[in-house]
Order: sequence, then C-alpha cells, then structure tokens
Amino acid sequence: MATEISEAVVQVRRGAIRLARRLRMERPADALSGTKVVVLAHILHRGAARPGEIAAAERLQPQSLTRVIAELEAERMITRSRDEQDRRQYVLELTEAGARALAEDMASRDEWLARAMADLTEAERHVLYLAGELMDRIAGFDKAPRGDGY
Repeated sequence: MATEISEAVVQVRRGAIRLARRLRMERPADALSGTKVVVLAHILHRGAARPGEIAAAERLQPQSLTRVIAELEAERMITRSRDEQDRRQYVLELTEAGARALAEDMASRDEWLARAMADLTEAERHVLYLAGELMDRIAGFDKAPRGDGY
C-alpha cells in the first residue's frame, strides 16, 4: 500500500507541475503578473479583503504586495477604502475592470486546455473534472492537527 501511495503521490505531483508549467507557457506576453492574478482571484473568490489577509492566505510577504496593490489601484482593477472596524487598515475590492482583466487573463489558458481535452473521451474529461475538484480540496489541506484525537 505504501508503494501505491508513493506512486500516486509522484504521479499527481508530476502531472500538476507539468500542467501548471504548460498553462504558464500559454499566457500571452502582456498577461497580468502572477501576483496580480493571485490578488485579483483572491478578492473575486473570497470577497473584499485587507492586504494582510491576502498576504497570509496566499503566503505572500505583505511588503511585496504594496507595489502590486498600488499598480492594481492605478489600473482601476481594485479599489481601496478604509476598514470600518479598524480605520488604520484598508479594504480592497475588485472592480468590474479587475474582474474582466482576470477573466481575459484566464481565457487563453482555458482555450488551450479545452483544445487539449477535446480528444479525450467523455469519461476521461469527467475523471479530470473530479481530479480538479480533488486537487482543489488537497490544496486547501491544513496540516495542523484536527483535534479529534486522530
């Protein structure tokens, strides 16, 4: 069983890395930076957030976000307003232009992936769909003890 798990771990890691690398290669030269994509996607999926919350959730250095946030704000992709609970903090919100830019950034990769998956059977596409859901779940795995005694 340990061998099966090891082989599965290696195959999933290898496949995920190769696919991520290929998807990066499919990005147009003028695409948003990786950090901009992370910030915009975070706000899109989780809603308005403080810079520190984004940094912690995405494992980024808060200082490295300063420039990115300023650029996104200057490009009118996000808005920055004072936090109502803590007036020393700012809350970032996605604008329509930011959501559109994020969608456009993802489009070329989605198009490539759709073409790559076109020759697969319906069953294979369904397996990949399930694998995507499982990878999402694994990506959210917290290695902290669960507290249930196991």
